[in-house]
Amino acid sequence: MLIDIMNVLVTGGSGLVGNALQNISNNHKLYKFIFLSSSDCDLENYEETMALFKRIKPEFVIHLAANVGGLYKNLISQSSMLEKNLLINSNVLKCAHELKVRKCISCLSTCIFPDKISYSSYPIDETSLHDGPPHESNYGYAYAKRILDVQSKAYRDQYNDNFICVIPTNIYGKNDNFNLENAHVIPALIHQCYLAKKNKKPFIVKGSGRPLRQFIYSIDLAKLILWTLEEYNGNANIALSVGPEEEKTIENIARIIAKCFDYEFELIFDTSFSDGQYKKTCSNKKLMENIETFDFTSINIGIKETINWFIENYKICRK
Repeated sequence: MLIDIMNVLVTGGSGLVGNALQNISNNHKLYKFIFLSSSDCDLENYEETMALFKRIKPEFVIHLAANVGGLYKNLISQSSMLEKNLLINSNVLKCAHELKVRKCISCLSTCIFPDKISYSSYPIDETSLHDGPPHESNYGYAYAKRILDVQSKAYRDQYNDNFICVIPTNIYGKNDNFNLENAHVIPALIHQCYLAKKNKKPFIVKGSGRPLRQFIYSIDLAKLILWTLEEYNGNANIALSVGPEEEKTIENIARIIAKCFDYEFELIFDTSFSDGQYKKTCSNKKLMENIETFDFTSINIGIKETINWFIENYKICRK
């Protein structure tokens, strides 16, 4: 019996989550995954994006591409983060609509949730996305991602397009960006600790270490995105996150990393640097009501596997 193979276009296919999807999708019998990198198409250019969509003819789109960075890149690049992401998102969704894509799954982030929320309101959920301004440290990126949610809803409402957004917490894992200036917290700290030990210097962490975060391993997120592609048929956002009880301080994370490097006693917190948003705890209640059970990778195992990959691939990884 012949099975129709359906094309799934993955934007941002060479990034952290794209690589994780590649690792778990190789043997999938129903879909042909086409992983797009920035060298394949300039998604900020509508004509290029449309030409690529017409060539590939995707039935499904997993939209991961974004102009991203850590706290300090966001702080100094608000305008460019806003403009670049608005262009990328608008072009991808418009092309997906024009070519009648069956489902488009776009990736948001919990960093775009409102900053000023009373602690009694935590954990926040998918319905809280627009309840107040995001943190000042990343408002350019945050508002572009919020508009991606608005655009997806507008296409659903006006055209009945099956466009939804997933909201992962802080992602980490193999194939991450370990650049010391632009990386997110876990890969940046891994690289810093690696260099500190190599050069016999203190492992200095920017900030107090007190802010709280939820982290999800990239392989776990990739599995949940495939579940969303195949099983989730809701018409609204869904947070793909570990439970609130898995929240960790930046100090917790730094100490796990230092222990993996056997460098625990050289850890210093530099409080002259900003902490950014203190807390943004997200509920995964909706996810668990739909999926019922999922075996999340523990933060200790995930960080250990990420460090091992980083050391083995130090010469060629993004840094």
